[in-house]
This record gives sequence, C-alpha cells and structure tokens, in this order.
Amino acid sequence: MKCAIVFTGTYGSTKQYAQWLAEKTGFPVFDVRSSDFNLASFDALIIGTPVYYYKLVIAPWIRRNLTSLQSKKIILFTVSGAPGGSILDGWISESLPPEFIASMQHFALRGRMDLKRLSFFHRMMIKIGGLLNSDPDARKEEWEGFDYMDRDSIAPVVEAALALQSTEIDCAQDQISDQGSSQLQTAR
Repeated sequence: MKCAIVFTGTYGSTKQYAQWLAEKTGFPVFDVRSSDFNLASFDALIIGTPVYYYKLVIAPWIRRNLTSLQSKKIILFTVSGAPGGSILDGWISESLPPEFIASMQHFALRGRMDLKRLSFFHRMMIKIGGLLNSDPDARKEEWEGFDYMDRDSIAPVVEAALALQSTEIDCAQDQISDQGSSQLQTAR
C-alpha cells in the first residue's frame, strides 16, 4: 500500500506535525498546493489541516477530490487550539461531506497560535472571536495565543498509519495463502 502525508496550512503547526509523522512513518510529505503531489499515486493518505474560524482549511480540497478520495484509506489529523471532543466534531461535521467523515479516522492534535506571526486580518478576526467567546479560558487563548505543539501526541496517528500498512500486508499474505491452498486442492 502506497501511503503519503498531505497537508495544508499557513503558520507552520500543521506542516510541523506532517514532518514529524514523515520521520516516524517514512511516508513522503506534500503540501496539497504543490504541483509535485499526484493524488492518484497513493492508496492511503494521512491528511492534515488546521482549523480556522471553526472550519477545516482543507475542506474545499477534499470536496474537489471527493470521488478520488473515496477509494482510499484516510486518516485525518486536525490542528487547532481545541482539544478533541464534541465541539471539534461539530466543526468537522460542518466542514466535510458525511460520506468522507464516515470513511476516515480522525485525530485531534493541539497547535500553536503566535499572535505576532498572524496577518493583521487574522489577528483582528481572532480578537473579535475572543470578544464573542463566552468561555473565559478560550477567550484568553484567543487574545494571548497558545502553544500546545507536542511531538509525542502523534503516536496514535503513527500507530494507525502503520496499522493500515500492516492490514494490507496481512491481506496480501492471506491472498497468497488462499491461492496456495486452492492450487494445492486443484493438484489433488
């Protein structure tokens, strides 16, 4: 099974996680905006996306490529300030087609927001969002930034990715065994 890690992002957290995953799995890494990436070349994808303003940034790319993606094994990792749970699940449901969600595994990774690195537009949107946020802890993070980047948090993603390969190998070995058994029975 040929696997790749693809991502999109702006400020570097998602790219950093993609690179860490590549180091652990040996899979190639591509930005989905790169002309070097050929979706048809891979059987399985680990897809990484930041979450901005309660939306998955990679959602338009997924919708454009939905037909091709439906034939692939998919692991999705999201990068945001929000931990995994019902709020993040709701954002995913609002961003992605239900048929894509039903066929993927999802992992929530915590990211980083350095207000000094944000564009003026993003800083203003974050400040406005903070004003509207009723959760005082989340409001503080939106106004001051945060850094939850954690290399060790990719372990479950790595395990799932390697299990995909292992399953494919097991299936191939079963097919070889089945062919050997049927050839043996035919010879009798």
